[in-house]
Amino acid sequence: MNFMNKTNPIGFFDSGIGGLTVVKSVIELLPNENIVYFGDTARVPYGSKSNETVIEYTLQAANFLLRKNIKLLVVACNTASSVALKELKRFLTIPVIGMIEPGSKMALQETKKGIIGVIGTRSTINNKAYSSEIKKLNPKVKVIEKACPLFVPLAEEGWINHKATELIAKEYLTELKEKKIDTLVLACTHYPILSEVIQKVVGKNVKLVHSGDPAAKIIEEYLNGRGLRNNSNHLGKREFYVSDVPTKFHEVAERFLGTKITHLQKVELEELTNE
Repeated sequence: MNFMNKTNPIGFFDSGIGGLTVVKSVIELLPNENIVYFGDTARVPYGSKSNETVIEYTLQAANFLLRKNIKLLVVACNTASSVALKELKRFLTIPVIGMIEPGSKMALQETKKGIIGVIGTRSTINNKAYSSEIKKLNPKVKVIEKACPLFVPLAEEGWINHKATELIAKEYLTELKEKKIDTLVLACTHYPILSEVIQKVVGKNVKLVHSGDPAAKIIEEYLNGRGLRNNSNHLGKREFYVSDVPTKFHEVAERFLGTKITHLQKVELEELTNE
């Protein structure tokens, strides 16, 4: 496979559809890049699964995307980034970009008081992925992490301005607000969909950070630095693959992506597991 071709696509992987918020950031910054996205919608959520299972599923997804001749793999899933990134980097010969490092660096750039909140799935929080990375970069800051598992179904249901969403957000976030955080990392790619209600609950003085934008900038820097940026004058091709097509998938996915999805194909699980 030729990974050094400028026109080869960027591969994106997520446990479901939340990673489309990352794809959206990349499309806005790099509209000419070809994109292949795989969402493991048949086996979502990853946040409640064991680390071993997450690593197994992530390697299967990576192998599927490699067959699409991708030049770069973006793990657009915080759970997989927190659990499986090291394994991916061991086995893959192409660069792998996860969500933890970009989000952590941006949080440190934004914080003024050095008190950073992090919200994510149980797996991301239990693995202390962000607190470990942030502390590694700056041991002096205080990091307060909180699992917010109900945010994922609320985002997928489209309950963006619903009273129930605000009540649940208050239940989750009041503790962080009381601890005077000035920066909040949305450590799940679903959460940007709920950013309006999250901002309302934590207050306008708290800066919200999600990994999509800083990850897009890292991707741009990598492609520019290695002469791999697609210089075509045409918009990139976008292919989307999922392991299941749930009810209302198009509606939810297009809400996350911010545009229409035209090329969508289901991948049978046997195609992933029979390597």
